[in-house]
This record gives sequence, C-alpha cells and structure tokens, in this order.
Amino acid sequence: MRIYERPDFGGQMMEFMDDCPSVYDRFRYRDIHSCHVMDGYWIFYEHPNYRGRQYFMRPGEYRRYSDWGGYSSTIGSFRRMRDF
Repeated sequence: MRIYERPDFGGQMMEFMDDCPSVYDRFRYRDIHSCHVMDGYWIFYEHPNYRGRQYFMRPGEYRRYSDWGGYSSTIGSFRRMRDF
C-alpha cells in the first residue's frame, strides 16, 4: 500500500507492507490525503495504536480521504487484515 501526503497521489509517498501503529512516527505526517492499495485489505484507524473510527480499504485507488469515507485526512494507524 502506498500513502501520500496530498490528494491525487501528490507530495511525499511511502510504501508499506506491514502494520503501522503510529503513522506520525513512520511518515512524519498525521494526514493521509490519498492512498493506493495494491494488494490485500487494510484498516485505517483514526488514532494511533489501532483506536478510533475505522475505515476498510480494499484494493484500488483512493484519490482523496472522502473516497474511503473519511471525515478528515487524519489517520493515526493502520493494519493489514490477515483473516476474513
């Protein structure tokens, strides 16, 4: 999965394959404005350590946070779903 600091896949990008308990510690930003899920299913959490509102991410392109149903671009953590 690739996350971006700006809408439409702009700005700084980081690619992840593993869980991330704190987006800020790894990305140095609290906001994820766009995302490209290339493989697997992921859950975004509103707060660090997998707390708060959750967003289910399927493979695909999310050009802005409203595409995944977010009320804001703030994402505190995320993890890959391993069991369905």
